Amino acid sequence: MNASESRVAHPFAVIVGKEVSDHIRSWRFLIMLLLMALTCFGSLYTSLSNFGNAVKANDPEGAFFFLKLFTSSDGTLPSFLVFISFLGPLLGISLGFDAINTEQNRGTLSRVLAQPIHRDYLINAKFVASLLVIGFLFLALGLLVIGFGLVMIGIPPSAGEFMRILSFLLVAICYVAFWLNLSILFSVLFRQPATSALACIAVWLFFTVFYSMIVNLIAKAMMPPETAGIQHILGYRHFILNLLRVAPNHLFSDAGTTLLMPSVRSLGPLSMEQVQGAIPSPLPLGQSLLIVWPQLTGLIAATATCFALSYFAFMRKEVRSR
Repeated sequence: MNASESRVAHPFAVIVGKEVSDHIRSWRFLIMLLLMALTCFGSLYTSLSNFGNAVKANDPEGAFFFLKLFTSSDGTLPSFLVFISFLGPLLGISLGFDAINTEQNRGTLSRVLAQPIHRDYLINAKFVASLLVIGFLFLALGLLVIGFGLVMIGIPPSAGEFMRILSFLLVAICYVAFWLNLSILFSVLFRQPATSALACIAVWLFFTVFYSMIVNLIAKAMMPPETAGIQHILGYRHFILNLLRVAPNHLFSDAGTTLLMPSVRSLGPLSMEQVQGAIPSPLPLGQSLLIVWPQLTGLIAATATCFALSYFAFMRKEVRSR
């Protein structure tokens, strides 16, 4: 017997492979893939149709015109950045809302855990497999946009543009990973997949639609008088901005905009002393990453928190089917 034949695949790798296979063969993933591809090509078409107006001679981002494919639009359809911000959570929710409760209802969960494998292998494999699918999907969509843009424009992206696009795609994967972990958490907490799906969609709708309304009401109620000092106004602006940054979609929007628009030099209000002497030029990638580091840290922290809660709940969960 050869050494390769005597090797036994690790149980974790086997579960991850099985979960990836189940995802890519499911109708749910195929529908989301088709929807993401259609919106990707739609946003690419609108950005190319408005490409001449988006790139101007006196634009400080003129050297980064390839990034306009991800941010510009002619008004008929949103840009690629807006589409990812809106549809990304639905992709994460669709891959995780029935990760645990469906197998428990079918009785397969207790049979899998009856095998000589560690219990945490299952939930870790669920997350890793879904994250691999999301990562390959976003990298494929980003490379498709780059490829079609290269064919239509005829000029390849620079190294700086390519690194900014890759950084944006990594931030998008972290953003969708938060919603994936949230859906897995609800899948552990709720017995029925419909209940966990509705809970995830309710949270998504709250942060997407209603949370900004609540912040606007708070901002209107706490608006300082016209005679307030500059420090009072700056403190008020920072407070409202910090409230908005509680929403994951706002964190992703800030990070994506900063990475794809090198002219963005700050994500908060600035005083006249801070603006005075500033040269309106695009920032290097390292400086843009420093600006979005708090947003990226917040997304990673929220993702890790949801994963820790789902891990703790699953390790204490009674898995016997009823």
